[in-house]
Amino acid sequence: MQNPFTSREVVDLTGITPRQLQWWDERGIVVPAREGHRRLYSMDNLAEVAVICELRRRGFSLQGMRKVIRFLQREFGRSLADTVSGASDYHLLTDGTNLYLETSPQQIVDILKNARQPMLAICLSDAVRQVRAEIRAGNKRKASVSTALRPVRKKKVS
Repeated sequence: MQNPFTSREVVDLTGITPRQLQWWDERGIVVPAREGHRRLYSMDNLAEVAVICELRRRGFSLQGMRKVIRFLQREFGRSLADTVSGASDYHLLTDGTNLYLETSPQQIVDILKNARQPMLAICLSDAVRQVRAEIRAGNKRKASVSTALRPVRKKKVS
């Protein structure tokens, strides 16, 4: 696993509580690697957490989130982060019963035109990009902080 994230880092990047993160692991929603008692999250895990956070902000239940994550894994057979990292924007649309994952603006418009009830649309690519931007910004801050905190050697004056 390249550059795993600790639970604390995931909490800082996404704004969720440590208990939520632990609960999602216990329920098999986002399952990190383990090193002893520590949970270590990959970039893929972090992308899933970001999408779940967005779904929670939009009022999705835990059951609804499980359905979305399983749908995405089944449809693509690869990680969510790999799926939405391409050049296309992936939009998840749902009417509460059906799920649609679309990249084409025309397909999105067609779904919305033919919908019999209100639809919720979420740009999954934006959620993943936002977390990656936070990581890059955090790395820049860590670099500047570590440089600023280096001890200065004082010359002994006699």
